[in-house]
Parts: sequence; structure tokens; C-alpha cells
Amino acid sequence: MATTSITVIGLGSGDPDQLTLGAFRRLQQAERLYVRTAEHPMMAMLRDNNIQFESFDSIYEQLESFPDVYAAIADTLIREASAGVPIVYAVPGHPMVAERTVQLLRENCPQAGIELQILGGESFLDQAFVSLGFDPIEGFALLDATDLQPSMVQPQLHTVIGQVYDAFTASDVKLALMERYPDDFEVVVGHALGVSGQQQIIRVPLYELDRTPGFGNLSLIWIPRSDDASLRNRSFERLHEIVSILRSPGGCPWDREQTHQSIRKNFIEELYEALEAIDNDDPDGMQEEFGDVILQVMLHSQMEEEMGAFSVYDVIQSLNEKLIFRHPHVFGDENADDAEEALGNWEQMKAEEKRMKGTDTSRKSVLDGIPSDLPALMKAYKLQKKAAKVGFDWDELGPVLAKIEEELAELREAIADKSQEEQAAELGDLLFAVVNASRFIHADPEEALSRTNKKFYSRFSYIEEQLRISGKQFDQTDLTEMDRWWEEAKRQS
Repeated sequence: MATTSITVIGLGSGDPDQLTLGAFRRLQQAERLYVRTAEHPMMAMLRDNNIQFESFDSIYEQLESFPDVYAAIADTLIREASAGVPIVYAVPGHPMVAERTVQLLRENCPQAGIELQILGGESFLDQAFVSLGFDPIEGFALLDATDLQPSMVQPQLHTVIGQVYDAFTASDVKLALMERYPDDFEVVVGHALGVSGQQQIIRVPLYELDRTPGFGNLSLIWIPRSDDASLRNRSFERLHEIVSILRSPGGCPWDREQTHQSIRKNFIEELYEALEAIDNDDPDGMQEEFGDVILQVMLHSQMEEEMGAFSVYDVIQSLNEKLIFRHPHVFGDENADDAEEALGNWEQMKAEEKRMKGTDTSRKSVLDGIPSDLPALMKAYKLQKKAAKVGFDWDELGPVLAKIEEELAELREAIADKSQEEQAAELGDLLFAVVNASRFIHADPEEALSRTNKKFYSRFSYIEEQLRISGKQFDQTDLTEMDRWWEEAKRQS
């Protein structure tokens, strides 16, 4: 009975002198030899020794994605081996380094009843260590250019990026690296490392990476490790470390003394400052103020981490899981053609989430769950939305406007002959009715009033400017003149 087997041999980085004698003999003795690609320096040695082989280069031309190519190669090898002819499969470098086809064979050969043997060869990493001159014990990461994400890059580690097949892939790498490094940071491009007469080592600024010629099957990119503080400061881990140090015994006395309650007001202040930067359409201000808001989250999370309750990483995990769960139209099988459907999915999954966690059992009212410290205008809006969900609402705008007129009449009556407390109560009723109208015209009352506040500020500033031009103070004018300037400001806005 013929042996059903596949032997994988690593061809090394491209220098024939680096091929082991055992690997060379297996190549000579192969009844049927496949190579993943003929675009490799070792093919000349095979031809010189009359070693016949078949390559899978045609599959690269037929299929559009690398995963499909690798799957097709593995399927072909398993099918051919199942026919009873022992197969030898030769791959560039080392079979277990950046060789997806070998991983697929490891996964699928056992269930196909095929014996798989792997013979190592020198990988491109061996030559990278020698030719580029760095020791991986200092900290080292090997990343795939075809699936590179900025979050994978750690500047404190030597980083080698393999499978940089062409300038398009190099461009993707450049964009990912620019999230962590300055545009002019020096990176190293290596072509055919260890191959006599072909090796090239080129140092270029990052922004020129994809303009560098020569990318191909034997190309890699090396980013030397760096302890530059500006690079570390672009990482979330560094932020966590800094906040931890500030709260430590050797840190800042003020930060160590703070509690959730002592900096509670800071959280609110920072949020409002961030909102102001947003309203002013101030990118520089937003960048700074968003950082201050994040700092508040970090400080409160650090306090809980010190107590052993949770860390900021638990906060992030919970948030990620919530976002995925509540967006089934993005991460699941649901559909949402517009924002309204997306919001419906969100509310449905939010309710399901509460049911699964059992968090609704403690609530005695459908109005529960609104933060007690929300600004009154915003809280009124949310209370009414919750009541409307269970049917406590008018069907159209007419009765809502009538209610405003009714509450205004009651306020007039209270002002005429009732106490200040009763007047304030009627004013509250009027404001609550106005908030109800905002829901019907789909206008957030907080945002609407904020716009009016800005409008008032702008028009009143115009009055102040006219006074300055006229050389007057407020005690030197009257309401009639100021009202005239107010109307001028209205016409100009």
C-alpha cells in the first residue's frame, strides 16, 4: 500500500549554501515535488540539478485574495497526496514562519488521513537578525503586512513586517505606521536579505516608504525599537501607567488624596468644557478637552483598580461587548437601512441586555434609570420620552400647544395673586409643557436653548460694541436705544 504523506521542506532565504544536506537529498528523491512559488532564488539551484517541480504560481493569477490562494494550494496538495503518491512541498524560508499553507496542512491533514512531516529551513528572520544587526532578545515582533493594524505596533519592540509583496502593500503599511510614528521616522527596507548579489538594505523616512522601488516576495520592513517618550505617549498603556504613578505613594500628593466624590465636580466641568469646544468648532480645543474627559475616566477607574474592583481595561472590555451586542446590524445578522432602524435595533438589544442581566427587576417605575443629576431641561425631555413609550402621550402637536397656552395662563394668574413658590411651580409646569412640544417637532430642548443662548450672547455683544463706538456706558443709554441696536444685530445675523 502506498504511503499517503506530504513532506514540507523549507528552502531557506535564498542562498543554496544555507540549504541542509538532508533537505537537498529529499528534494532530489522526491517522486512529485511542488513549490509554492517559482519566484524564489532557490529555483535556479533546482534547475541546475535537474530537479523537476511544479509551482502554484498559476493559482495566484486565478484567485483574487491570498486566503483563497493558500486554501486552494492546501486543497490541491491534500487531493494529490490522497491518490497515494508521496508529495514533497517546498516553501520559501522556514515552513513554520509566515507560511499559511503549512498551517492549513497542519489543520487538515489529520482528518484526511495524511501523514505530514515538516523539515525546517533557514527563515528570512535568521538573515534579518544578521543583516540588520539587531538582537531579538531586546524585544521583537513579527507582523504580517497584509493584515497590519496600528494597535499591533509597539515602538519599544523591534518590529519586522513580512510579506510586503508590492508598493500597494507597502502603502497600507505606511498608513498603519503613521498612526504610531511621525511621518519622517526612519524605517529600513530589506530586499533579498542573505542572497548573494541581490541583498539591498535601504533606509528611508516613513512618508517615502511606498515610493521605494523593489518590493517583492523577498522584501521586509524593519522598524528599530525606540525608547522615545513621544512615541510611548501615543499609547493607551502609557496613559494607564502615568495615572497609576500619579496615584502611587511616590506620585502626586494631590492626586493621591482624591476620591470619587472629591473630583466628581471636575468630571462635570470637563464635560462642559468639551461641549464648548464642540460648539465652537475648535479642533485644537476639542483635542485638549477630550483628553481632560478621558483623564477623569482614568482617575475614577484607577481608584477602583486600587480597591480590586475593576480596571480601565474592564471598562473598555464592557464597552466593546456592549457596542457589538447592541449593533446586530453591523456585527450580526440583522439589517438597518437607516438611522431610525439602527436606533430601533439598539433599543431592542438594550432591553434584551437588561433582561439577560436581570437589571430591570430593581426598577419600580418605567421612569427609573434617568440620572438624578441631569440638567432639569434634559431630564424633563427623557422623562417624557419614557412615558411616551408606554402610551402616555398625545397623538399630535395641537393639544401640546394648547397645554402650553393653558400653563401660560396659569402662570399669569399666579403672578397676579399668588406666592412666589406657587409662581415658580407654575413656571416649572410651563417649561415642562414647552419641553413636550420640543419632542413633537424633533428638537432637543437643551440644544435649542443652547443655540438661543449663543444668539443672545452675540446680539448683546453687538450692543456692547455699539456703546463702545459711541463712547458710552450702560448708564448713559436707555432701553429704546439698546433695543434699536438689538434689532440691527438681528438683521445682521
